[in-house]
Amino acid sequence: MSKFLICILGPTAIGKTALSIQIANHFECEIISCDSRQFFKEMSIGTAVPSQEELASAKHHFIQNKSIVENYTVGDFEKEALSKLDELFLTNDFAVLVGGSGLYLNTILNGLDDFPEIELSVREEVKSNYEKNGISYLQTELEIHDPIYYSIVAKENPQRMMRALEVSIGSGKPYSSYLNQKKNQRNFTPILIGLEAERPIIYDRINQRVTIMMKEGLLAETENLFPNKELNALQTVGYRELFDYLEGKTSLDFAVEEIKKNTRRFAKRQLTWFKRNETTKWFDFLTNKEEIIAFITSKINNK
Repeated sequence: MSKFLICILGPTAIGKTALSIQIANHFECEIISCDSRQFFKEMSIGTAVPSQEELASAKHHFIQNKSIVENYTVGDFEKEALSKLDELFLTNDFAVLVGGSGLYLNTILNGLDDFPEIELSVREEVKSNYEKNGISYLQTELEIHDPIYYSIVAKENPQRMMRALEVSIGSGKPYSSYLNQKKNQRNFTPILIGLEAERPIIYDRINQRVTIMMKEGLLAETENLFPNKELNALQTVGYRELFDYLEGKTSLDFAVEEIKKNTRRFAKRQLTWFKRNETTKWFDFLTNKEEIIAFITSKINNK
């Protein structure tokens, strides 16, 4: 295959956006975002959407292209993103895929996994127990039924945990056992580039980013979103903690510290997910960009 999808991955706040733009400019190609938080046009500050200057420096797709009121699934993204890649590859041998959403990246590379049909009674029981006992019920039961998936799932996301739990209970097999079984054929060769740093450095960068977000108006953005706080798109770090503050459940200082803490936990899960792929070439986040581009070029030339 003579088409190449250069994938830039790594934990949040590591510098993926800047590197993806430099690579896109070098290979004179366009960027596909697979960051599931950046799809929604009502969310900017809390999702660290690329700046207008960054968006202007390279053509981006799937940035703020949906509304939070739309039911947009990973399956929808797979269909739309693959269609866009087919279009881009008509006139270019290269495209860049960038983002911190491991599930969305994996879907583009390998396709969605096949899961068994689950009886409605199982789904209703899991949902009922969650409504009665809260998110701690999902966390406790998922750790028992599928400790592998429990180690990487967003533990503040009830939808994903309910889905994993109902599959584990309904099928009698861990949800994680169904992941990455099917390998769909793609019309491109992926080249995976990971950015990493020592854990304290990642955490410090996250803390700094949250401080900047607050200065840029994250609280005001959250206030505007508050009437829709129950929507699935808003069940994410950065907004959920401030919703608690707006409801009088916590102080603002506590909410901000919770955002930092939960984002650090999210980054840890991202690394756990991405490190599973042994074909990824990892670079320190301070690595000279020319060195990374030289590696990509060597992979292309040796294909």
